[in-house]
Amino acid sequence: MEKWSLMTITVLLGLIVRWTVSFGSYSGAGKPPMYGDYEAQRHWQEVTYNLPIKQWYFNTSDNNLQYWGLDYPPLTAYHSLLCAYVAKLINPDWIALHTSRGYESQPHKLFMRATVLIADLLVYIPAVILYCCYLKETSTKKKIASALCILLYPGLILIDYGHFHLGFALWGVLFLSYNWDLLGSLAFCLAVNYKQMELYHSLPFFCYLLGKCCQKGLTGKGLVLLIKIAFTVVASFAICWLPFCTEVEQILQVLRRLFPIDRGLFEDKVANIWCSLSVLIKIKNVMSPQTQLKLSFAFTFLTLLPACIKLTLQPSLRRFKFALVSCALSFFLFSFQVHEKSILLVSIPVCLMINEIPLMCTWFLLVSTFSMLPALILDGLLLDYVVTTLAFLTVCATSFSIFEKTSEEDLQLKSLSLSIRAYIPSFKAFPKIIKSLFIVSVTLMGILTSMSATLNPPQKLPDLFPVSVSVVSCLHFLFFLMYFNAIVLWDSRNGRNQKKIN
Repeated sequence: MEKWSLMTITVLLGLIVRWTVSFGSYSGAGKPPMYGDYEAQRHWQEVTYNLPIKQWYFNTSDNNLQYWGLDYPPLTAYHSLLCAYVAKLINPDWIALHTSRGYESQPHKLFMRATVLIADLLVYIPAVILYCCYLKETSTKKKIASALCILLYPGLILIDYGHFHLGFALWGVLFLSYNWDLLGSLAFCLAVNYKQMELYHSLPFFCYLLGKCCQKGLTGKGLVLLIKIAFTVVASFAICWLPFCTEVEQILQVLRRLFPIDRGLFEDKVANIWCSLSVLIKIKNVMSPQTQLKLSFAFTFLTLLPACIKLTLQPSLRRFKFALVSCALSFFLFSFQVHEKSILLVSIPVCLMINEIPLMCTWFLLVSTFSMLPALILDGLLLDYVVTTLAFLTVCATSFSIFEKTSEEDLQLKSLSLSIRAYIPSFKAFPKIIKSLFIVSVTLMGILTSMSATLNPPQKLPDLFPVSVSVVSCLHFLFFLMYFNAIVLWDSRNGRNQKKIN
């Protein structure tokens, strides 16, 4: 009873923080003619309510795709339609065709915030609570602390309440934690059909389930499970896409909107390798879009391959979670058409491991939020960023004593250290290196935040601070990619906190 009382308090605290942040500014507030992501969400409600389904993804006189055209999968469109029906009941002007463009008012802002809060209550928060309660060999105190840290992660709070909702794949991880493979497959398919960026997690899901099928035997139980999973995937996609399956051109148009290759290698000042390299080499100018696409595919595939192979050959829930991180990070760093908010797709699985490696997960989550600093400043969320980040660091530091857990075992680097000591017997430097790097990193992020907020850049270098944030964040992410891959590749355990694969 005490555990559930504390969990209830944790949820209430998470909701209070979310609702408090919701009173702040939002993307594109008072900035015509395009406004921002807030207007995109409202416009999708306008489009889905007033136009027939066959026009949702097509450019027409009533649906100008250059003005926040719908570019997410069907479930996002259906969600927008559902919100539009509620909006119609409250105030029809909010979704009136054409005349509602750029609509801004305090009641409408509260309505938009409420739609996100309800989505959190129905989708994200229950998954977090159930996942933390599931953790094996973990004290009640640590379960509560894990839930609190996850719910207070500033990246999701600031982006969800400054932009839009993410996080459906968490249910897939939760179901797989209980060995409910079909439900896990269904949940992940729904996640992909809500946000196509969830493909960042697709290979770990595929490799983990394939590895389980192989362990069971592809001529017996494993084959049956594989057929069931395949049927679940096909059926879920078929149902989601059914209204668009009337014509081949409908399907092709939706796919063109979901994967807009013509947008280029990256957007804005994203903290990935291509944007960082563009400081020295203008990749977009020296390479054709086709060459950029091939190069990004090659680097992405090569960097995620080792973790996927290990997961397929030796499937375990522990390796699955680490592979979710390393594969999503490979996609973010090297794939084509990356947005700065896509780092949240790496952050979600990192949140799930905060009880196992609290220092490294806390560090990564701080960097991931910092990497979005230029967008947060642009949207008027600097104060919200500073307050929520400091609160998150304080909660993590006190709940998990992160500065005391820096041994090789705590960092999950014992196996790698033993391998290095086979060649360098005196090597015991990981704890000191990590501690020093963490202090330098936090200090550097603090300095860059202060400079971005208080100083004007030189006239010849107007993007100095955003580019600096992106490059520094990218270097961090490259380090974390090596770190998480090292854990996956040198891990010889079958995983803690999981049930045996039958």
